[in-house]
Amino acid sequence: MSIVTVFLVAYIIYQNWPDITEAVSHLPEANCFILLLLIPEQLFMYYACGRIFFSYLKKSSKVKKLSIKDSARISLELNFVNHAVPAGGFGGLAFLSWRLRPYNVTAGQSSFLYVFRYAITTVFNYVQALVAILVLFFLNLIPDNAHWVIWVSLIMNVGVAIALGLIIFIASGKKRINFFSKIATNFANWLVRTFTFGQKRTVITYEKINHYLMDIHESVLIARRDKKNLRRPVFWGIIYSFCEIATYWIVAISLGRPELLPYIMVGEAIGSVFDGIVPYGLYELGMTGVMVALGIDFGTATIVTIMTRVATLLFTIATGYWPYNKTIMQAGKDDGADA
Repeated sequence: MSIVTVFLVAYIIYQNWPDITEAVSHLPEANCFILLLLIPEQLFMYYACGRIFFSYLKKSSKVKKLSIKDSARISLELNFVNHAVPAGGFGGLAFLSWRLRPYNVTAGQSSFLYVFRYAITTVFNYVQALVAILVLFFLNLIPDNAHWVIWVSLIMNVGVAIALGLIIFIASGKKRINFFSKIATNFANWLVRTFTFGQKRTVITYEKINHYLMDIHESVLIARRDKKNLRRPVFWGIIYSFCEIATYWIVAISLGRPELLPYIMVGEAIGSVFDGIVPYGLYELGMTGVMVALGIDFGTATIVTIMTRVATLLFTIATGYWPYNKTIMQAGKDDGADA
């Protein structure tokens, strides 16, 4: 795992090397003292991400208590995995489920919280985007040929609402879970049989998938019964979402362009959809394209996007690689087969 991680980090740096060199070339244009604000801002963002999970888990009597040090470390590791493993967020979900198991957190609980975190941040991202679009609209700052951005944002908002509603609908009923378990089992095994040319016919059983989904079902029911327990995670989710925007805004301010905030809010919301589909490249393309369509010159939009992504990428590696590697190495000593 450690060797694979080294290769993944090397691949990330190689994949982003042109962006890294370009970001470095633009450093003289930025106010470095303002850029240094990224360090405490990023650390606070990781802390907020951890609080989404741990402020909810501490309400459970079955979960072992996590210290602030443990929660901060797991947050750094999770952020590193989400950047290092090219799996569109599924790598982070698998890691979090495994990482929280010693604290008596089931796979269903960690999956519920992981999806819940994405739900909060995604919904709030689009709320921010709509607010920003309204501000730009009333100030008459949206070009006539850029009204498609409004429709794209609205369609994405509807899509997010439908997706979340579908997930809640499936997870709320045992019959629907049983039906979905059968479909997921058959599809997964069919996929494996196809790619192995029939050499491996079964990779997962119906019982395992159904048990996992029933675990999520129980977490959903508990959350619906005790809605008060969701207040703190929602609060920290909103903080985390704004921190994501603030990262870009700090870079924009360092370049003397604080007025880019509403454009960043719209671009980040739409770009994050691309990022969830393909881990490398499309996020920057989506965000830059939206900002340019809204009237920001290509050079400024590109510099802000690239400098922010490079800064967060390097900071993620610097703060997350060591604790992640240490955890993997320790797991290999403790329970190698299980790890």
